[in-house]
Amino acid sequence: MGDGPSGEAEPTSPSNDRRRARRLELPALIGIAILLAILLKLFVVQAFSIPSVSMVPTLLPGDRILVCRACTLVDDIDHGDVIVFEGRDGTSPDRGLVGGALHWLGETLGVAEPPHEDFVKRVVGLPGDTVEIDRSGQLMVNGRAVDEPYLLQPVPLQGFPPTTVPDGMLFVLGDNRGNSGDSRCGPPECTGLVPVDKVIGAAFLRVWPPSRLGVLG
Repeated sequence: MGDGPSGEAEPTSPSNDRRRARRLELPALIGIAILLAILLKLFVVQAFSIPSVSMVPTLLPGDRILVCRACTLVDDIDHGDVIVFEGRDGTSPDRGLVGGALHWLGETLGVAEPPHEDFVKRVVGLPGDTVEIDRSGQLMVNGRAVDEPYLLQPVPLQGFPPTTVPDGMLFVLGDNRGNSGDSRCGPPECTGLVPVDKVIGAAFLRVWPPSRLGVLG
């Protein structure tokens, strides 16, 4: 027999296998991290930054909060919940299939701006509730005074007539009643009543700055 090739594949060395594994390790880890970020944003927790003074003193501009997306899937939204919701007039530009997918991925990873403006307010009225603010600034829900220790003081002495919340809608107010565009007026100046299907999630934790770390709700 000669010493030429026998037709059988030469066995790979352990060192070559290790080098191939190392080359694949980083892309695999990046892919897993992206997948986890997508799943977390879609179903579990998302971070938001507070842009305005409408929720002072509970939330200050620049605060960062964590929002539980899953909470609105497994539990009903309740009175007093601080929620994040989409603006009604948000529209997405036509980026095509690939461009749209890439922009959505950028939003998920926090490197692209969403096509709509998000808002944060406190739920004071559920579907069927009658919401009113008397001339002293006292919030009344279904004829009963609501204790609101979270409000910025002094509360403006301005009333709001009794209003019944329609099905599928929420009545929301800012904790800074004198400087909040909420359900007391409509778009574009205010948020108006909030459709339940526009709710992104319920805020449960203030995480930034560290000196203001605290539970919300």
